Amino acid sequence: MSELQVNTTQNVNLNFTAATVGHRILAFIIDFLIIAAYCFVSLYILYEVLGFNSWTRDWDGWSKSSVVTIVLLPAIFHTLLFEMLLEGQTVGKRIMKIKVIKIDGYQAGFADYIVRWMFRTVEIYLGSGIIGMMAIVLNSKNRRLGDIAAGTAVINLKTNINISHTILEEIHEQYQPMFPSVIRLSDRDATIIKDSYLIAKKNNDLTTIIKLRKKIEEVIDVKNTLSSDYHFIDTILKDYNFYTQKM
Repeated sequence: MSELQVNTTQNVNLNFTAATVGHRILAFIIDFLIIAAYCFVSLYILYEVLGFNSWTRDWDGWSKSSVVTIVLLPAIFHTLLFEMLLEGQTVGKRIMKIKVIKIDGYQAGFADYIVRWMFRTVEIYLGSGIIGMMAIVLNSKNRRLGDIAAGTAVINLKTNINISHTILEEIHEQYQPMFPSVIRLSDRDATIIKDSYLIAKKNNDLTTIIKLRKKIEEVIDVKNTLSSDYHFIDTILKDYNFYTQKM
């Protein structure tokens, strides 16, 4: 599975699993069946129920084609409309639990969906799906050309995102911070501290824990007055989240 790291607008790194080719193909098939059903039903109503041919007998070919095109517009713009309405999902994507997101952490917008839809015409319909499939297979993040052009990616929503994968810490409402000077740290500093701390804690690497505690004391100009270096670093991370989440 391809991993995809997204940096949110709050500078929090989240790791997702990119949607596989199989999931994207199944989502496409579901959407295609919905489009085909709509086309069949709408054209049946137009021709058989409303008698389109009988009351347009004197029309020229262009006028008839225009009416048919208007009736089929929802099918033509199906993907674009649903991705806008469902914030990055079509019916097929929702069933397969995959979604379009921006790789810079922002919510994809109208312009992004337009770009993806335009490239989709070439990659999937004109290229019989081969162009799009090859692009996904050859790209390390399973992105087709439309995704690359729009700065988007399709992720698997079944991915388990654990809070330990980010700089976020669980903080109770009654939490009282102890070290206000932690605001001197940047998000990058906090991320490095947490990553290093978790690895050292897992390996029971006391030497690294001590070095980490000393570096924190130096940067934010405090002294550890708690029961242990572990407790101190835990508190620093919680304090940092407390102050940054309140800002």
